[in-house]
Amino acid sequence: MRNVAIIVRRELGSYFATPIAYIFIVIFLVLASWFTFYLGGFYERAQADLDPFFSFHPWLYLFLIPAISMRLWAEERKSGSIELLMTQPVTLWQAVAGKFIAAWIFAGIALALTFPLWITVNYLGSPDNGAILAAYVGSFLLAAGFLAVGSFMSALTRNQVVAFILGVVGCFVLLLAGYPMVIDAFHSWLPQTLVDAIASLSLLTHFDSIEKGVLDVRDLIYFAMLIAYFLIATAVVLDVRKAE
Repeated sequence: MRNVAIIVRRELGSYFATPIAYIFIVIFLVLASWFTFYLGGFYERAQADLDPFFSFHPWLYLFLIPAISMRLWAEERKSGSIELLMTQPVTLWQAVAGKFIAAWIFAGIALALTFPLWITVNYLGSPDNGAILAAYVGSFLLAAGFLAVGSFMSALTRNQVVAFILGVVGCFVLLLAGYPMVIDAFHSWLPQTLVDAIASLSLLTHFDSIEKGVLDVRDLIYFAMLIAYFLIATAVVLDVRKAE
């Protein structure tokens, strides 16, 4: 864990060493506010909740999270610094975990800076703060799921732009896995059992459940398994391609 903590500190420092981190945070806060107040009709609804805020998070994350994850491994492989990293007294698994946790913390910082909205809704009414807290947890887990997918896509290529596009596509497919536009592609050639299994992989379905204030153990297990699967896949890809 000490090695993982060192990598986390190194990666977090690299985020804030350039203006990119601050630009990302500002863009996230501006877009989140714009969607909440204008598209979501926060005031017009006259309801003391943050549904207009959280309902747009999957679509915000769809583009903003791959923008974070695209540099996790693509830049390391392109610059050759991955070889230097692997010569350090750290294992591949520690490096994968450390870089993922750093990116997750960074996304969490951006999410935490939306707290004025929570204060605002409590000032205007009497919301269910337990449900709001659960929605924040769900949003944090959704960001982690997207980051894990993005980490895997970043490990597949040396080009950050390609990693970004692959990350967006991968997250989009998982986001809508339970919806007709994805399911219809499998109905004709897969048995119904497998089609149902694919439908159960929908990130949006599991996030919507938590957003409503229900912290179901099945949803938490889903996110844990999704994150673990793609981080393991990232490590496997890096191990296979470390000589390239």
